[in-house]
Amino acid sequence: MKITILDDYFDTLRTLPCFAKLEGHDVTVWTDHVQDVAMLADRLKQTEALVLFRERTEIRAPLLERLPGLKLISQRSVYPHVDVAACTQNGVMLCSNMHQGAPSWAAAELTFGLILAAMRDIPQQMAALQDGTWQMGVGRTLRGKTLGIWSYGRIGAAVANYGKAFGMNVQVWGGEISRARAVKEGFKEAESREALFETSDIISLHIRLKPETAGLVTGSDLARMKPSALIVNTSRAGLIEDGALVAALKAGRPGMAAVDVYENEPVVNADHPLLSMPNVICTPHIGYVTREEYDLQFNDIFDQIVAFDAGSPTNVINPEVVENTN
Repeated sequence: MKITILDDYFDTLRTLPCFAKLEGHDVTVWTDHVQDVAMLADRLKQTEALVLFRERTEIRAPLLERLPGLKLISQRSVYPHVDVAACTQNGVMLCSNMHQGAPSWAAAELTFGLILAAMRDIPQQMAALQDGTWQMGVGRTLRGKTLGIWSYGRIGAAVANYGKAFGMNVQVWGGEISRARAVKEGFKEAESREALFETSDIISLHIRLKPETAGLVTGSDLARMKPSALIVNTSRAGLIEDGALVAALKAGRPGMAAVDVYENEPVVNADHPLLSMPNVICTPHIGYVTREEYDLQFNDIFDQIVAFDAGSPTNVINPEVVENTN
């Protein structure tokens, strides 16, 4: 099959063990990011199977209509960037392993890394040292602080256990099933949504973004946080009400934020408001960007291609495409 991989910024996949699964196929890898429909259509004109890096490139009807040879899109996790109905209409199968088992350890590790960096002013201390200043302020210890987790899914549970290992008091909010699981595993359920924001020193968001959770965290929620509190978002920017985080930080509640996700990605200029705020730590959506995580994810993605080529597709999101093409 003619396979195209988009957005492999550092040409990493060729160097991983999982790439061997594509042996015998004609594989093209693009390392830059392009969203222009005409340019993408030209790049993909011979493509039969398209491999996506999470949500880096949007695949919508205007592009799909120009790719008559495309039969498969293989990716992992959620797919808000893919027009599933247009895929079906154009005879393109979407396969995506939703990885309901193990968490993304890479994302959980980055989350806790951001917590440590923010509470100890690590980026600011390094920048000051590079400018010739020995110590620019006094940080805060995690032990004894209250860590609020919303919600207790695969990644949230991992972060909760990291907090426990650091001697933090962990409380959890989320759906009824999520809260019940947390209690069963020894964590405290927050008394209410309001109490989560009012009493937590650090809140970390681990909610899956879907239409019903878009804007779930409101400006009113953030205004309940302590002036000394930190909010961390390594999940999706759309979970927070549009404009609410910047406004809340300017108002001083919470006092800090650490974010890995943005409304429009990639962020390729310095005019994003969060980047100029001294009380914010920003990273460029690197929660899943490790060699180990890539090999784990693309094992699944390449398995889907192999299964499709063998006539037994797996993890099919739009099975009706088979009926439409018969």
